[in-house]
Amino acid sequence: MNSIKEVSLPEFDGADQECPAISTEEYRSRIHAAAARLVQTDLEFLVIYGDREHLANLAYLTGMDPRFEEALLLLNRSGETLLLVGNECLGYLPQTDVGCRVELFQDFSLLGQPRNSSRPLKRILSDFGLGTGTRIGCVGWKYYEHGLVEGNEYASDMPAYLMDALRELAGDRRLVRNATAMFVNPEDGLRSVNSVDQIALMEHAAIHTSLAIRKSVKQLAPGVRECDLALTGTASGLPFSCHAMASFGEKVRRGLSTPSHRRAQLGAPFSLAQGLWGALSCRAGMVAASERDLTPELAAFYPRFAGNYFDVVVAWYERMKIGTSGGEIHAAAHVVRDPELMEFAVNPGHLIHLDEWLHSPFQADNTCLLRSGMAIQMDIIPVSQGPFCYVNAEDGIVLADETLRSELARRHPACWLRMQARRSFMSGALGIALDPSVLPLNNTPGWLCPYALEPSRVFVNGG
Repeated sequence: MNSIKEVSLPEFDGADQECPAISTEEYRSRIHAAAARLVQTDLEFLVIYGDREHLANLAYLTGMDPRFEEALLLLNRSGETLLLVGNECLGYLPQTDVGCRVELFQDFSLLGQPRNSSRPLKRILSDFGLGTGTRIGCVGWKYYEHGLVEGNEYASDMPAYLMDALRELAGDRRLVRNATAMFVNPEDGLRSVNSVDQIALMEHAAIHTSLAIRKSVKQLAPGVRECDLALTGTASGLPFSCHAMASFGEKVRRGLSTPSHRRAQLGAPFSLAQGLWGALSCRAGMVAASERDLTPELAAFYPRFAGNYFDVVVAWYERMKIGTSGGEIHAAAHVVRDPELMEFAVNPGHLIHLDEWLHSPFQADNTCLLRSGMAIQMDIIPVSQGPFCYVNAEDGIVLADETLRSELARRHPACWLRMQARRSFMSGALGIALDPSVLPLNNTPGWLCPYALEPSRVFVNGG
């Protein structure tokens, strides 16, 4: 049983820390791990495509995310690499110690820019070793499992001209396969678990996304414009993983909208979100001090709706631990959900990485076991089954076994202490019991104020 109580949300600190870095040694180890997967999957080459929106696999291996242009990384079983970039990314390359050989390929450049100083694509590919009979894995953004086309394993979201060139070189289209699962599959994808330094970087991002949310909630008042909130800037040094989101009133129905000049109104819903590489925070509720500021219809419905949502969130957190299956987490959330009050818009949670949504094992009957090093978003999006209203409390966690916890404490002691402080707040102030493997990343852990004009009045469990 939940209740709403006066609770002070600690600062948790960390906003002024330096941004942690991924070492060149780790990037090299990631490249060698991908090369080893080539042998395991009976492939000879990987072709990894990235653009401004779909950069994560390329950036994971090299530390370089394409700006304005596309880029392509070639990798063979020996761990040799060739990175193709356009005119402007030629000055925005990985650190030389990562070991990527670089070649200018000007067709990745913007329209109208020079295209007279690079070799033809097929010659570049063939000189790297791709040719008749070679088995090639293509890494784009997605892989396809459920009947998109006949032969899903050969379907790719990489540009058609690249796929055509690869298939012509191999001489048999069946030799060119989608290998994106190698990176994003929750069962064993290379990016589905994180190193201690990657976790510290995610925690750094999460501090700043949650700081933006905390500031924005404090700014909420009737008459405030969406664009006046603190969501559009960050001092973290990390790029955004998605556009900042702020919506008031009926605009909340659109979900993913960017801030506009719309003004908050008393008794209307709000939704706020900010995402940086490795983290996202979201809060939603009502621009009100209590149910007395709502219409009679909402006053009768919203308290039950928001309370049931918090109960679902508690069930999610308390069921989460290493060794639990994705299907068990899915079931735990749905058992608590009152179908007369809400449905879920998407899965009850997902893995997060440089991209905001990596994959989600939280599906009915999914047997994927949660592992140490997984970074996971508590991203449960309720859809009202009564009058329109909204509530949300999205934040992230990482799962860590005893070995990883010890390494975090040793390598990143300030980060570790903040994680322990967040755990204490969730268990002591909010009544949410966490398994020892659950480490909260955001500075708003479990914090849900359903009425934004009274931000210190939050849901607690069991009170």
